[in-house]
Amino acid sequence: MPPVRALAASALAALLLVSAPALPAHADTTQAVPAGVDVDYRAIPGSGGVNLAAMVITPPGDGPHPLLVMPAAWSTNNLLYVGAAHRLAYESGYQVISYTSRGFWDSGGEVEVAGPADVADASAVIDWALANTDADPERIGMAGISYGAGISLLTAAADDRVRAVGAMSGWSDLAESIYSNETISYQAVELLLGSANLTGRPGAALREMEEEYRRGNVQPALELAPERSAATKIDAINANGTAVMIGHAWNDGIFPPGQLTDFYTDLTGPKRLMLSPGDHATPEAFGAFGLPNETWASLTRWFDHHLRGVDNGVDAEAPVRVKPNNGRGDWAAYPDWESVTAQETTLHLGRPERTWTNWQSTGGLETAPENGWEYTVNAGAGTTAESGTLFLSGALQQFADIPTGVSLPLVNRRNAGVWTGAPYAEGVRVSGAPRAHLTVTPTAEEQSLYVYLYAVNSRGTGALITHEPYTLREARPGEPVAVDVELEPVVWDVPAGHRLALVVDTKDARYVNETEAGDQVVFGSPEDDPATLVVPTA
Repeated sequence: MPPVRALAASALAALLLVSAPALPAHADTTQAVPAGVDVDYRAIPGSGGVNLAAMVITPPGDGPHPLLVMPAAWSTNNLLYVGAAHRLAYESGYQVISYTSRGFWDSGGEVEVAGPADVADASAVIDWALANTDADPERIGMAGISYGAGISLLTAAADDRVRAVGAMSGWSDLAESIYSNETISYQAVELLLGSANLTGRPGAALREMEEEYRRGNVQPALELAPERSAATKIDAINANGTAVMIGHAWNDGIFPPGQLTDFYTDLTGPKRLMLSPGDHATPEAFGAFGLPNETWASLTRWFDHHLRGVDNGVDAEAPVRVKPNNGRGDWAAYPDWESVTAQETTLHLGRPERTWTNWQSTGGLETAPENGWEYTVNAGAGTTAESGTLFLSGALQQFADIPTGVSLPLVNRRNAGVWTGAPYAEGVRVSGAPRAHLTVTPTAEEQSLYVYLYAVNSRGTGALITHEPYTLREARPGEPVAVDVELEPVVWDVPAGHRLALVVDTKDARYVNETEAGDQVVFGSPEDDPATLVVPTA
C-alpha cells in the first residue's frame, strides 16, 4: 500500500480545496457580510458540556426567523458555509448557525463519526438557538455537506423539531459506502482517517476502528455503522414527516450514489433528489462560498417552501432531477427514481476469442445467449481499466468534461475479461443502474473483482460510464460461483456510432484488493445460467 501519511495529506489537500474556505476558524468575515446581517462567533454548549465553535448569523429585521442549523463537513470548520449562510440570512431571512462538529478544529470533544453525541450536539444547538436568538421553534431546518449531511439526516430522525433537511454529498448507509460488496474503499478510508488525525482528535471508537483496520479487520466499523446510518432510521424520518432534499454527484468516491437512490425511494414524506456530474462535494462546493450554484439555489427554494411557506412551486415539480454525467446536457425531471429507467435490455456475454480482425480475445454483448464457454484470466494483476483517483477523476469530469477513460486494445486480456456490443446507430442514454450477472471460478477463497462499463468509439477509446467492486469471501477454490453486481446508477449519453464495453478485472487502485499474484479466475456462461449485462435506458 502507498504510505498512509502521504496519501492522506494529498487527499486532504484536495478535499479542502473543493470543500472549505481557506480561512482560520476565527477569521474576520465582516468585510463580506451584507449590510444588516450580524455575524457572531460563539462557543455553543453541546452534548455533555462540550463547547462547539459556531458562527451565528442573524438576519436584519424583526423575528421570529426560521432557523437553519448547519454542521460542518468532516475535517472542516464553521466557515465552510460562510457565503451560503450570509445569503440565506440576508436574502431570505433565516437565522443560521454553522458549527464545527465535535472533535475538529476548535470545537471540544473527540471525533465520534456521526455517533449519538453528534446527533445530541445538533439538538443542543437548536436548544441554544431557541433560547438565545429570535428563532422560530415551528420552522427549523438543517443542511450540510458530507459529514454535515449525515448528521442532519440522523438528527431529523431523532428530533421531530427538524421540519426540513438539505443533505448534500452525504450518506445513508455507512457500511455500504466504505465496504460495498465486501470491498474496502481504500482511498476513501485512508482520506477519512488521515484527515481526522490531521485536523481533529479521534475518539475511542474511531481509534479502535483504525487500529483494527490496520490489522485487516473491518468488523468494528461494520458494527458501528448501523447506528450512524440514516437508512436504519428511515421509519422515524417518515413518521416525523421531514421534508428531505438530497443533492449528490454521480462520481462520488466516498459515498457512491446507489445507497442514496434506495434511501430516497423509501422516503414517504416530501422529498427531492438531484444527481449531477462531479465527485464528493464538488457540485455544491462553490455554492457554499456564496457563488451561484444550482444545488444551493434548489435547496433555498426547498427551505423557502417548507420553512417560510413560500408558494414557489417546488412542491408541484417532478422531484427527481438528473443531469447526464457526460457532456453538458440539461436537467431531466421524473416523478420518481424508478421512472429514470424507461426500459431494460438484456445482453448476453459471448465467448472471448481471437479473430483475424480482433487480435485480442474479446467477447460480444449479444442479443441471444452464447453459452458453454469458459475464459481464464490471471488474478492480482492490474490492467488499464481503472475507476480513477478519488476527487481528481470526478472533478475532471465535472469541470473539464474529461472522464476516466481507457484504450480498449491496451486492456491486457490475460488479466481481464472484455466484451463489446454493437454500435448504436443513433446513440442511447444509459439511465439507471446497470446489472451484471457472472459465473466465476476462483482459485482462492478471497477474490476481488472490478466491473467496469465503458462507452467506446470505433478506435476502441472508451469513457468510463460506471463501475462497481465485488469481493468473494470464503469461496471454495475450483467451484463456480454466481455473482450478481449492480453497478452504480448513472445517466450517460452514448454518442451515435459508439458501443458499450464491459471489462472485468481483479485489481483497482481505489480499493483494497483481496487477490494475490498467481491466482486465477475463470469466467463462464453455463448453459443453465447465462452470463448477462442488463442495460437500463431512458
